[in-house]
Amino acid sequence: MNKTELINKLNDLEWEDFEVKEAKANVPKNSWETVSAFSNTSGGWLVFGVKQIGKRFDIQGLTNPEKIEQDFLNGLRGDKFNVNISTQQVKYDIDSKVVLAFYISASSKKPVYYNAQINTFIRRGSSDHRATKEEIDSMYRDQTFGTKTSETAPNTSIKDLKTNSLNQYRDYMSRFNPDVSYNQLEEEDFLTKLRIIEGGGCTYSGLLMLGNRSTIEKHFPDFWVDLLEIPGTSYSNAKTRYTFRLDEFDNLWEYYFECFARLKQKVDVKFVLTEEGFGKELAPGLVAIREALVNMLMHADYFSPAHSRIRIFTDHIEFYNAGGLPKPYEELKGKDISLPRNPIITKLFRMIKLAENAGFGLDKIENNWLEYNNTKPVYDLSFDSTIVKFQMETVEKGSEKSSEVFRKDFGRISDKLLKEYGIYSKEILNQFGERVLFIYNEIMNNPSVSTEHLAEKLEVSPKTIERDLNKIKEAKIIIREGSRKTGKWIIIKK
Repeated sequence: MNKTELINKLNDLEWEDFEVKEAKANVPKNSWETVSAFSNTSGGWLVFGVKQIGKRFDIQGLTNPEKIEQDFLNGLRGDKFNVNISTQQVKYDIDSKVVLAFYISASSKKPVYYNAQINTFIRRGSSDHRATKEEIDSMYRDQTFGTKTSETAPNTSIKDLKTNSLNQYRDYMSRFNPDVSYNQLEEEDFLTKLRIIEGGGCTYSGLLMLGNRSTIEKHFPDFWVDLLEIPGTSYSNAKTRYTFRLDEFDNLWEYYFECFARLKQKVDVKFVLTEEGFGKELAPGLVAIREALVNMLMHADYFSPAHSRIRIFTDHIEFYNAGGLPKPYEELKGKDISLPRNPIITKLFRMIKLAENAGFGLDKIENNWLEYNNTKPVYDLSFDSTIVKFQMETVEKGSEKSSEVFRKDFGRISDKLLKEYGIYSKEILNQFGERVLFIYNEIMNNPSVSTEHLAEKLEVSPKTIERDLNKIKEAKIIIREGSRKTGKWIIIKK
């Protein structure tokens, strides 16, 4: 039988992950590796009495199920493992053959190992792998999941908070969450109620969010949120390693706004006036990117030697975060579970309406990006990291051909621009990339060139061209004079 047929036979199990063992008369030795792996990852079912051959599953049955059950449970609750492991078990009689299934939960006391720490395993796909030292260190940090950054940082006080950041945060809260009671509190009570300060010292979360960099670095020597803009679809085809890299800033509050300012340039934004006369951004793409940015900052493992990173390629945006998810992605998304790694940081973002009040905001990210770009974010989940990728333009027919034609013509155009316009063409290339420089050249030759003509020539969507034009309009390189149909482009800088 195949996997589906086996699951249908064992119909009262919820199959998140599973491993089968033939185990006719004894508990197989490699069962303990699977117990460790399930405990250290996301849990799963261990089934005795089934043999797997390729993609086929044959029910062999157990000759002495009572002994196997007793030996297995004694191994879990005796001295073999460094912690006691609780299970639930089910017995099946299928075609007069006995099968035993044991559910091993994900442990809150990772790493879970048998005999010695070297026997620590994790689950990768459908197999067990021995954990590396770095992965074991990450598990020890996960023992304090949701609590470590809530502790008080030694030798800190209110003086270690950045005054400007605190004032800006309070101002932001008063404008975007005016009804919350925290707005009425004096500074000391405000900091205490939000657990930015506790017992006279800064919590790790409060320090990370609003602290001075010099103090943060005493506790987090590698504190850094990286953002790079890379002129290619990957490092391998980029002419230079990057055209922009974010400077260092004091705290997460500052990093949020600096990162958002750069990301905002990559998606289309429309503005409308609210009833109160305030400008409001209406852009599902911007909502998705903002939510991804906030999630990255809220759920990072700041005690990891790795740091959060955003890479903006020409065709996609990638968010990398140190720290794996506490539960499988589908479970978090499907059950709207809220398990923040850093609860205080999460609350600080939620109190100013920059994050959802429940869950990881996964649906919000996915639905808004789907509406904006007709694609869904792609998740690359590892044991100790999370990567989310956003495709920036839908792959269209002829895009590969257009790339070849564009690359062929660009060398000639680039030489011409360098001779005619000098260093400025290099600045455009470095800041915006080849396609924008190509568009700039077209406008120089024909100020009345249309978006549709540019899109056809480059074989990309008109939406992509509009996004490129918005970049150089915002940079005050060009302006539009007249209507969309009869107007023309005016070059401001040459």
